Amino acid sequence: MQIRELTAHDIPAWRELFRAYGVFYETRFSEDVLDRVGGILLTPGSGVDAIVAEDDGTLVGFAHYRRHPDTFTGGSDWYLDDLYVDPAARGAGTGTALIEALAALARESSEGGKLRWITAADNERAQRVYDRIATRTTWVTYEKGI
Repeated sequence: MQIRELTAHDIPAWRELFRAYGVFYETRFSEDVLDRVGGILLTPGSGVDAIVAEDDGTLVGFAHYRRHPDTFTGGSDWYLDDLYVDPAARGAGTGTALIEALAALARESSEGGKLRWITAADNERAQRVYDRIATRTTWVTYEKGI
C-alpha cells in the first residue's frame, strides 16, 4: 500500500469513495458538490488537501485535512476533516496508515501542535482504531446552521 497526495488522475476513483463516505453518513452528494469538493482538493492554497491510500493501483481510502494556526501556541494545528477506507480494504491498517502519514506530514511541516478529528458517536469500529492510536478527548462538539 502507498500513501500519497491526491492527483487529478485520482478524481474519478476519489468520487466513488467520497460518494460511499456520504452514504455511510446518510448524505447524498450531488454531482455539483463532488465537482466543487474535488476542485477544492486539487487547488493549491485552498485550505483543504487530501492524501490517498493506493493498493495495487486502486484507491482504497482517503483523508481530507487542513492546517491552521493554533491560538494556544502560536504554532500550527492540523485537522482531519474526512477519513474513509473502502469496506473491502478495512482491517488491513489502511485507516491507521492514512492517519500516521498525516501525522508525519504535520510533524515535518509545523512547529508542533496537534492533529485532531471527530467521528460519529455510533461509529464504534472507527473509534476502536482511534482509541489505539490517539487520545480520546473530553471536548463536546456543537454546530449551528448558517
